[in-house]
Amino acid sequence: MNNLDAVFLDIENFFQTFLPAWENYLISFGVKQRNKPSLLSVSKVMTIVIAFHQSRYGDFKTYYIHFVYRYSQRIS
Repeated sequence: MNNLDAVFLDIENFFQTFLPAWENYLISFGVKQRNKPSLLSVSKVMTIVIAFHQSRYGDFKTYYIHFVYRYSQRIS
């Protein structure tokens, strides 16, 4: 298991407990929030953002094109 896998698992474990608590908090205060389905889970998005901040890329667009997009193409 590489470092990115470990980061993803930690984030996934965190969001499994955080998201239900957050939704209950919003409901208790009457805050309405859209629940639009997406292709990526919150855990995957956060892993990409954390990996970007750990990388030496200067901007997110370059990072996404050179790392995330190419990696996702190899998996598909």
